[in-house]
Amino acid sequence: MCDDWNSNVAARPGEAPMISSFALSHGALQRVERLDAEVMLFSNPDAAERDLLHTHYKVDEHALASALDPDEVSRIEFHPDHLFLIWKRPENYSGGGSLAFEVSSCGLLFSPGQLLVIATDDTPLHGIGTRQPLNAPLDVLLDLLFNNIHHYLGHLKVIKLVARELQQKFNASMQNQHLVQMFNLSESLIYYINALHSNGAVLTRLRNHAEKQHFGSEAIGLIDDLIIENNQCYKQAEIYSTVFSGLIDARGNLMNNSMNNLLRKLTLINVVFLPLNLIASIGGMSEFSMMTAGTPWWISYPVFLMVMLLGAGGMLIGLRRLAQ
Repeated sequence: MCDDWNSNVAARPGEAPMISSFALSHGALQRVERLDAEVMLFSNPDAAERDLLHTHYKVDEHALASALDPDEVSRIEFHPDHLFLIWKRPENYSGGGSLAFEVSSCGLLFSPGQLLVIATDDTPLHGIGTRQPLNAPLDVLLDLLFNNIHHYLGHLKVIKLVARELQQKFNASMQNQHLVQMFNLSESLIYYINALHSNGAVLTRLRNHAEKQHFGSEAIGLIDDLIIENNQCYKQAEIYSTVFSGLIDARGNLMNNSMNNLLRKLTLINVVFLPLNLIASIGGMSEFSMMTAGTPWWISYPVFLMVMLLGAGGMLIGLRRLAQ
């Protein structure tokens, strides 16, 4: 069965393979074309590849669906011969006007001799092996987790820079677009906080498992470093989220105050010009009805004004009673 799948993987000219195999050679990942390699990447597996994961690697349907679900919470499952992790990772920021930073999930099936990575794309293994030599699947697993945490840190720095730029734009022109972008950044930070918190729980359980299984001191030390880095990233995201919430409230109040001042000025203009318009309208009337046909204008106009004033006073009294 594996030979058939090896031929299928190789027979995709001009198309990026959805199964990528890597061997560990000279402390680095080397791409190979076999399904028994030390590191396997299943990128957005189709139905046939899902069947291979189920039959050959014993990945059940629930675990596979969890690995590809962006809303799945991080967790770790321990089995006699392997462990399975659901890990929350940051998506690559593509820019655009929304300024949204997303998170997704990936599945990591680890055994002493092999590591399977199940994700919606091929980015989980990008940048692996630049910090330390990779001599075993455990090294790849820890370096992958370390790389993801530093990816979070990089995004937090970008969020800080974008927020500073948005504040400058908001000070120059108070547009709703800038406030919406700040809301998007604040929402992204909430997703990051949830992801980092659940990843921290996974790392803590992985640390306890490493002690029970007598992992090497170097591997345990790396897991400790991962826990520290993840906690620092989590605290930083919390601080940014708190600051953003305060900024959004302050900016919203500032925008409301500016709008109130503008409405106050417009109301003042209306109050100033309304009597002038009323006087001009009354003075410009040239129609005499049956009631005023035989009355001199210097009598009919004052009477008309008195009737209007009485009507306005009645309306004012009525509105005050309704307001009470």
